[in-house]
Order: sequence, then structure tokens, then C-alpha cells
Amino acid sequence: MAIKRVDLDQDAFSCSICLDLLKDPGTISCGHSYCMNCIKSHWDMEDVKKIYSCPQCRQTFTARPVLVKNTMLADLVEELKKTGLQAAPADHCYAGPEDVACDVCNGRKMKAVKFCLVCLVSYCEKHLQPHYDSPTFKKHKLVEPSKKLQENICSRHDEVMKMFCRTDQQSICYLCSVDEHKGHDTVSAAAERTERQRELEVSRQNIQQRIQDREKDVKLLQQEVEAINQSADQTVEHSEKIFTELIHLIQKRSSDVKQQIRSQQETEVSRVKELQEKLEQEITELKRKDAELKQLSHTEDHIQFLHNYPSLSALMQRALSETRDILQSILREKWTNVLMKITNVDGSLPESEPKTRDEFLKYSCEITLDPNTANKYVLLSEKNRKATFMTVIQSGCRSDFHPPGFSVVYHSLRWFSSLMLYC
Repeated sequence: MAIKRVDLDQDAFSCSICLDLLKDPGTISCGHSYCMNCIKSHWDMEDVKKIYSCPQCRQTFTARPVLVKNTMLADLVEELKKTGLQAAPADHCYAGPEDVACDVCNGRKMKAVKFCLVCLVSYCEKHLQPHYDSPTFKKHKLVEPSKKLQENICSRHDEVMKMFCRTDQQSICYLCSVDEHKGHDTVSAAAERTERQRELEVSRQNIQQRIQDREKDVKLLQQEVEAINQSADQTVEHSEKIFTELIHLIQKRSSDVKQQIRSQQETEVSRVKELQEKLEQEITELKRKDAELKQLSHTEDHIQFLHNYPSLSALMQRALSETRDILQSILREKWTNVLMKITNVDGSLPESEPKTRDEFLKYSCEITLDPNTANKYVLLSEKNRKATFMTVIQSGCRSDFHPPGFSVVYHSLRWFSSLMLYC
């Protein structure tokens, strides 16, 4: 029976995975067809997820579908091959700089799809076909191509290194195990991989445990940061109260001190220098404490940090309290000294401001008049404490330049003015 030749779209008979004409085509339940080996390789990579999908429509299957050869499609493909309508490879089928090239292709090389561990050759889809068709290649082991596969070939014997020498800690081929590595502790690469895999799992468990420990440490550090912030806020609030008290105290004393500061300038300059030295000592001490806190903040040992930290707030509050006490003590001492200086110059300072006659009389004193300066019309009594104005000139009086009673008035005004200075 003659087959009528028809013009068919070659893309309809091409595998969407390898982009070549279908080889041993198989159809899955969604209706799409692929090369039997292409779809098997695709599903081999999905074995880990246990979810299989169609590369074209993305339909998923929970169980790996059973592939059945599509004989009708296979006959059509064979007919296309006979008529010379072989699909031309697309540009992306050729090997690029990052791809493994087919070792058999001449001219522009195609991408390799498999590497034979027996032939030690990378094959493209076209040149790999004999491994599927010929019984001679049935026992050959095919793996995914890789540029690093050459590292698995023994440079001395051109054999795949399937053995591992534990004595020399290196991969070897079978011929090496009976040659220069004879008598060494050798096992198969798979056995060594199993042992190393077991060690790897133990290492991973240790790392995961360390991760959990570090996460706990991070959580503790976060809590510690919150505690530090809270403590710092409380310390700042406390320090503001202290400084406010100091400011009020200074302001209260300032108005009194300003009235006397000029007369005591030389003396107080020395006192200011003494105060400055004390403050510099205090600053030095605070810097030392700050250095200790800085060293504590850089402590890598968390336990040591937590052990030393609780003293932070008390340390800062104690330093501020000490500064306040020192300033208060110096201000009190300074005010006392000012009052003492005034007392030494002008007499005793009253404990409180006198307001009544009785309070003023407490500071009265007996006045003795000088007969040598008394006016000639003034008569002095016994002990020169009483003066009487007379209409006639008194004998013994030498002063003719003062008006009557000037001495009494002068001394009285001088005492009263001294007294008013402190009232």
C-alpha cells in the first residue's frame, strides 16, 4: 500500500525537551509526547519531590506515570526520517561556552546530554542513540555530563576512579588499588561516601545545635539591650533631678554670693582653683569608670558581661550623687567663709534680720565721748558718757570747730550705719 507524502510541520514531531525528532516516542495521559529517555530523565530529577509534571502543560501527577510507546507516532517519525525531513537543530542545541560539548560531533558541536562512564565520552542526543539501540552498550553507565567529570578519570590508567584510598586520602581507580596503592586501606567510593555522609550528618546536627544556641544567645542579648535601655532611661531621669536640684541650689546662692564676690576676689580665685582641681580629679575618676564601662561593653563572654552589668546603674547614680554632694559641700563651705570674712571686718553678723526695737537693742554698746574733741558749749559728765548743752563756754574744751553735740551724733551715726549694713 503506497503512503501518500504530505507536508507536515516538523515541530509537531519534535521532542520539546531535546528539540529533536522524537525517538521511541511515549505519550502521557495529558496527551503530550516525548522521547522515552528524555521524559524519563526529566522525571528522574523530580523523584526527590515525588511530584511529576508535564514539561509542556505543567500538569502534575502524584504517582510516576507509566510510559507506553506510541507506535503510530513512532511510524510517522520513521517515515519522516526516510523522506529526509529530519528536523534541524535549534541554535540553543549547540554547545556554548558554559556547556559540555559532544566529543563525537565534527565542526560545530552539539550539547552533550550524557556521559558514558565506560566509554569516557560525552554524547549529544544524536550520537547517544546507539547506546539505546545496540545491546552492546546495555551495560554502559550513563550519567549527566559535566566539565568536572574529567577530574574523576585516573590520569594514569584512564579509568573512572571508583575506589578511595583511606591511607592516602585520595580517589583512585581499580588498577591503582592493585598497583601503587596495593596493601593500603581501600574501599569503594560509594562506601566512603556513605561513611562521610554519616559524618556530615553529625556535623550538620552539631551546627544546627550551635545555631539554636546562638539564637538563644541573640534572644538573651536582645533582652539585655532592653534592660540596658530601661536602666539608662532611669539613670538619665535620676541625673536630671540631681542636676535640677544643683541648679536650684546654685541659683539660690548666686544672688547672695554676687554681693560679696568682688571684695573676696583674690581669696576666691584660689578657692576656685582648688575646686577646679577637685573637679579634675572627679573627671579623671569618671573617665576611668567610663573606660571600665567601655571595656565591659566589648566583653565577648556573655556570662562575664551579665555578671558585671548590674553594677552599671548603681555606678552611674553613685557618681552623680557624689558630684552633687561635693558641689553642695563646697558651696556650703564657700558661703560660710564669705560670712566669716564679713564678720571679721565689720563685727558679728546677726543670726537673723532684726525687726523690732528689742532686737536692735541686743546689738547696742556703751559710747564714751572724747573730751578733747567736744564742743566748748558741751558739758561732759563723769566717765565721759553723758553730754549736756550749755549756754556758756566750758573750760578745758579745745575744739572750736564742731557744732554742739557733733561728737555724740557722729559716733551714733557711725554705729547705726554699721548696724544697718547687716540689716
